[in-house]
Parts: sequence; C-alpha cells; structure tokens
Amino acid sequence: MSQSSPQFRLDSRPLADPKAVVQTPHARFTVLTPQLIRLEYSPEGQFEDRASQAFWYRRQPVPPFETIQKGNSVEIVTDSLHLTHRLDAAGFSPDNLSITLRASGSTWRFGDPDPANLGGTTRTLDNVTGQTEIEPGLLSRGGWAVFDDSHTLVFNGEDWLEPRQTQGRLDLYFFGYGHDYQRCLADFCAVAGPTPLLPRWVLGNWWSRYWAYTQDELLGLMGDFQAHGIPLSVCIVDMDWHITKTGNSSNGWTGYTWNKALFPDPDGFIAALHGLGLKTALNLHPASGIHPHEAQYPAMARHMGLDPARKQPVPFDIANPHFTQGYFELLHHPLEAQGIDFWWMDWQQGTASTVAGLDPLWWLNHLHFLDLGRDGRKRPFIFSRWGKLGNHRYPIGFSGDTTVTWDSLAFQPYFTSTASNVGYGWWSHDIGGHMLGTEDGELYTRWVQFGLFSPILRLHSTNNPYNDRRPWGFDPTVETITTDAMRLRHALIPYLYSMSWRNAQKHVSLCNPLYHTSPEREEAYRCPDQYLFGSELLAAPFVQPADQDTCLSRQAVWLPEGGWYDFFSGEYYPGDAWYAIYGRLQDIPVFARAGAIVPLGPRVRWGGVENPAELTLHVFAGQDNRFDLYEDDGETTAYRQGAWAITPIAQVWQPAVLKLTVGPAEGDRGVLPARRAYRPIFHGVANPASIQARLNGQPVDLAATYDPQAESLTLAPVEMAPADKLEITLKAKGKSLLSRRDRKAEKCVAMLRSFKAPSSVKHAIETHMSAIVGDIRALLPYQSSLRDSQLQALIETLTGTGIHTIDHIGKPEYIILWNNQARPDFRYRISVSNGDSWFHQFQAEHGVVPSFKVIDQAEIQVKPWSLTLDFCDVLTMRVDR
Repeated sequence: MSQSSPQFRLDSRPLADPKAVVQTPHARFTVLTPQLIRLEYSPEGQFEDRASQAFWYRRQPVPPFETIQKGNSVEIVTDSLHLTHRLDAAGFSPDNLSITLRASGSTWRFGDPDPANLGGTTRTLDNVTGQTEIEPGLLSRGGWAVFDDSHTLVFNGEDWLEPRQTQGRLDLYFFGYGHDYQRCLADFCAVAGPTPLLPRWVLGNWWSRYWAYTQDELLGLMGDFQAHGIPLSVCIVDMDWHITKTGNSSNGWTGYTWNKALFPDPDGFIAALHGLGLKTALNLHPASGIHPHEAQYPAMARHMGLDPARKQPVPFDIANPHFTQGYFELLHHPLEAQGIDFWWMDWQQGTASTVAGLDPLWWLNHLHFLDLGRDGRKRPFIFSRWGKLGNHRYPIGFSGDTTVTWDSLAFQPYFTSTASNVGYGWWSHDIGGHMLGTEDGELYTRWVQFGLFSPILRLHSTNNPYNDRRPWGFDPTVETITTDAMRLRHALIPYLYSMSWRNAQKHVSLCNPLYHTSPEREEAYRCPDQYLFGSELLAAPFVQPADQDTCLSRQAVWLPEGGWYDFFSGEYYPGDAWYAIYGRLQDIPVFARAGAIVPLGPRVRWGGVENPAELTLHVFAGQDNRFDLYEDDGETTAYRQGAWAITPIAQVWQPAVLKLTVGPAEGDRGVLPARRAYRPIFHGVANPASIQARLNGQPVDLAATYDPQAESLTLAPVEMAPADKLEITLKAKGKSLLSRRDRKAEKCVAMLRSFKAPSSVKHAIETHMSAIVGDIRALLPYQSSLRDSQLQALIETLTGTGIHTIDHIGKPEYIILWNNQARPDFRYRISVSNGDSWFHQFQAEHGVVPSFKVIDQAEIQVKPWSLTLDFCDVLTMRVDR
C-alpha cells in the first residue's frame, strides 16, 4: 500500500528525544513540555514509540527538568510540575503516582475524577433538539486534565493503523497547565499536529440540501441566488447525485455512479458550477460497499479478486489497504477528474471495522484528507463528522441533522466554541436546522446571523418541501436581512482567512470561550452564548425568540476588561461589565475590542472569495494594536514554499493622537493585487482637528466625512501597491480624540417604538426620558401601563442591572445577576421551603445585588425555592424553582 499510495505516508516524529525520557523497570515518563508529561506503564517494560491516532510529534525540544531518585521512588520536577512515582508496586495507583502543580499546589493522583472539566465536543448532533452531552476536553478549571491514549491504534511501518499491545499497559498524557488554556492547546497541537490552512473559498456561503435536484434545477437555483444578489462559494450535491439500486439490488444510501436521470451531463454540470465561480462536493455514505449496478463495479470486483459475472457485492472494508487503493483510485479519482473539489463524508458506517478498535469514520477522515492532497499542490480538506481527538487535523466538521427549534439554535454557540477545547475549530452546522420542528422566519434569520459569525455558513435542510433555506422563501423583511448577512459574510473573508492562518500557525481557533483569555474570572465561565470571534471581535448572537411585548430579542453579554464597541452601531461599552442587549430582527450583538482593526472586502452580490482589490479598514479607537492581513493564492500549497504575504495594519494610540499605518506588505508580494484601495473608517473618535496622510512619505489629500451619530470618521480610499506604506494621523481638537457618547436614552426611545404599548404612554415616556435617566423611579407613573418585560428592558438599559437564566448547555440551570453601578436599590432575596408548601418558606439569603452573582441550582439543596428581585423600586420580579 505504501508503495502504490505514497500520499498516505506520514511526516511524523513520534519518537521523543531520549533526553526527555525517564524510565524505570515498568514505567516511562516523557517530559514533552514543562506542563505536559506522557505517563506509560508496562508490566514487561516494553513501551510504545509509534505515532498513535492523536499524537504524532513527540519529538519536542527538551524542557529543563530535574530527576530525583529517593530510595524506591523517582521524582521529576519541571518549572510547572512535580511528579512522584513509587516503584515498589505494580501498575499505577493513587498511592504510587501523583503530580503536583507547583503554582497552585494542587495535586492529581492517578485515577482522580475531573469534575471541573470544561468539555470538548461530540461526533454528531443528529436528531438533537437542544442540548446534548459532550465529551471531556483538554481544559479543566481544576488545573489538569488527563487523556488516556492506551487503547487508540498506532501507525505501523507502512503508516497504516493497527492495534497496539494493551494488556496491562497504560499510556496517559497529563496536561497540567493550570488555567493557561491557550498554552495548553498550543502545546497539544505541537504534539498532535496543527490544524491545516483552509482554502480561502470555504469561508464563503455554502448551499446544500437533501433534495433530488436535476442538474437544470440546481443550476437554476444557483442562478436564482445570483439574481437575488446573494453570494455563494460552494454548492454541495447531496446523496441523490448517484443511483442507489438496479432491479432488486439495493444498497440504500451508498453510491458512486451518477444518476443520469437527474444529471445527464455530469461534466457539463460541474463545468457550469465552476463557471459560476462555485466549488462543489458530493455526498458519500460508503458503508454498504460496491454493488453490481455501479459503473465501477466490474473494475472494483476484479481489483478485489472477485468475478464480476457473479455479481457479488464488494464489501466495504476501509481497514484493508488493498480495498482502500481501489476505493480511491477506481471510485473517487475519476469523479475528481470530472471536477469534484472535495467530499462530504456522511456517517452511516457505524463504529466497527475489520481491524479491532478502528472506528471507520476516523480512518475515512484521515485517508480522504491525505488523498485529496496527493498531488502535493492541492490544499486538502474534508467535510465530515468528528472522529475524536486528533481530528482537528481534518477540518471541516459536519455537526449532523438537528431539529428546527429554538433550543437547537441556542445550544450551537456553546457547542461551537467549546469544541476549541480539543482544538476542533471548524464546525459547520445545518444553518436553519435540518428537519422536523416548525419553520419560522425569525428563527431562520437568527440562525443565519449565527452562521454569519460562525466558522462555516452552510444553508441546509432535509427533503421536506416545507423546509426552505432560500432567503427569498420567507417574507421580504427576512429576505432583506438574511441577504445582507450573507453579503457581509463574503466581505468578512479577508478577516476570516487571516484567522485561519492564525489557527494554523498559532493554534488558536476562530471561536473561543471567553475563559481562554480571562481564565481567572468567574464571569468568563458563565456566558456560554458568547465567544471570541477571531482576534478582534466578540459575538453573542440572539438565540431566543423576541418577547411578545417588547417585540425585541434579548441577550446577556459579559464584556471583559478594556473598552468595547458595538461593531455595527459604534456605541461604546466599558468593559468588565454585564449588559442586557436588546435588538430588532436586523440586529446582531457583535462587539469589537478597543484597538480592533477589522478588514472587510466589498459587500458583493456574487463572488468575493478572491484577494480583494479594495478593503475597508474598520479601526476602533483606544488601544495600540497590530492586525496581520494574511493572503496567498487561496487554494494551493504554494504557501508552504513561501508564496504568501502579510500586510501589517497597526494602530498606535495616544489620548489626543491616533496613527494608522498600512504596509508595506511582507513576504511574497506577487500573490497580492497589483493595486489595492484601502478605505479607513475610524470608530469612537471625535471630529479631529487635523488629518494627515502620507503615502511613502509624501503628503496625500484625503476627503473626510464625519458622522456625529455614529461617532465615526470615514476617509476617501487610498490606492496602494503592495510595497507602499500608508500613514494616517488624526489629531484631536482638545485633550482627547475619543468620542463615547452615552446612548442609553436614545436606545430606550428606539426600544419604545418596538413595544406593544399605548402610543400615549410611549410618547409620555419619551417626553420625560431625561428625568427617567436621572432617576429611574420617574418610570413609576407608567408602571401599570407597561408589561414587566418592557419595564425590565428600560431599567436594565438605563441602570446597568440585570438577570439572566442559563438552562440550555447540558448542566444544571443557573441564574446570573449583575449590578454594574453598585446601585443599593437593586436587591435580591432567596427563599426556600421548609416543608411541602410556601406557607413554610423562610428567607435563606438576601441583600444588595453585587456587581456579579451566580445562583446555581445545583448548589441549592432544598426545593422548592424562589428568587425575588427588586429592580430599583420600580419592578419586582420573582423566579420560582
């Protein structure tokens, strides 16, 4: 197999440096990093040096460590860990193996459970409505995590997986990183292998649907997207592209032969898609083998030594090297020669194969990824399910067939970002939901908006004609909003592609929980609906339907320390605070950190996946920052030979001066457009006293437009060559260039327009808004005329107080309270029952709500209980559990 299929050879370095190894008669410890130690036990003193499914690069620089022999024990001391192992007992046990984290003093003993693990991901969301259980990850609030690699398979001399010797043996990896989560994931990727750089075009919008399209229908649909000005980059053909049976011979979902009744001219069909600038994939369900009706059956039967005349099915056996050779060369390569760009491995083959312990999904992911890059030039990737640890090397993930419900949407932001805890950063969901449920334009819109700020935006649904994912399949408002979102997605590609490069080089996923960067803050663990979206942005999509009385959606958001801006409106928010965010259907809660630089391409009606000839630079004032805009040819592996360029874009900040520098590009400037226009937009700034621009040191006159409502300054575009350097300096009229207008009152007025409430009441509240801002009790005269949710919206917006319930992430429900301004009139009371009814209740806890408080149902041992909140003497709320 290795000679005929060299693409499956691994470039691995599994044998650790001997200087990193401490061995005893029955144990071996390999110090991979100061925080990561491999722990092996073998009764016969034989240890595994081959690459396992997860760990390929154990040959790491040897960190400093000390080995101490004390009688019948051995100790290993690194900068971070202190391992102790007693040699006089068989195996590992809590009594003879422990590791202490030197910074915290906490000690792990062999076999300890990890209740504080922060989770990883799971294979599929098939048939899931709402939350589901996820596997443990590599990060834990306890400061350590252990991965048991004892029973995974290993690569033999032909780089083919085979079982290892497991009888009595242990092979563990101890991750003792405390709360240095980013370092933990970077080291894991160093030892396991990096996430590859994605092709640029995968970051655009995808279309797929389980539907028996004819080629004319599907090409017509692509034309409809183009006519509606909705850009796409990928068109996937689901399973009906192939025939599934002939006569009495049926193989269910599996097939490799074009259905000529639907696709009479496959070559012309694929050429037409490519002519539209689209890439394409075909759906695969390979579990049932190859049957006599397949065009490739005779060749595949002969390849496997069968007589085609006997019409015996060729069983699927991906663990067999000889079968695998035919599987690719006879079944898949001809279709790729027709123009198929990549493969969608759906999952019907179970978890067993002819090699003990080999999950065929894991192996399909590995082989398909390597095979697609067999020419050494094409940049490979696949589209498949999660196959467990190590599958971050094979993006992109397909999360499965979720139901069309709000609960399913609500779980996906948490599910997506938590997957980064095992380095799996490129999930693709069925945007809009796959099946069942009730179709709803609001739900569809919110799902598309989440898709916009998720790794992959792929519209998909089942073959029910009432499950429609076309934006124009809903009402005009939904069409307008979702069309705008999908255009923005293509404009975001320069930013997203730079994040893919960051992921490949620095092992940081696109979507990350906030505890990755704020690990010592309890708040960061209590905001599962939000995530860091690249280096510059924070997303907190709306995932609940709008309230029937406010007619607004609501999300609770914690913004870490520093300043933040609403990415769309430019409104400033001080950090280290919680906010209740209310929005109309067209609103998306996305925030840019102070100092952020976000490059956007044009909002095209079609295309837009190539390196753009014009960029808008959104610059958010307030901090020094540098953004590296990464670019290459977007498709090939030429970047590995240096065919890439980075354009540095830097903001240098002083209170009265902001200086923006663009370029010159570093690296191979030949991959960039010969000329590019940069249009800077500065957010959070006052109208400056002066604007100075220099291109290669020479003055440039730039027209400027200042928008006082948005507090933004837009400059005319500057056309540059890659070698040019642009410098723009803004100087304030006074001591500060910042403009951070308090917009709370105007936001409340805007919310009133959405409320279902008497017009006279809304007019009166607007008339007295300045008094209400000064004293929230000025709302009391309108208390009886407004619903509680409407009062809550106004109070939360004006006072910085709030409440939010988290009940959709697979853990016991909890409630968070916040009081940003330490208001003494925001009070709480927890009451618990001392019997069978509320006649026996008593007050368990009460007081002024602190800046942040968690009420965790798991910590309240008695039921029932209730929470009563006094919102600033205007609104009383009660939550019963």
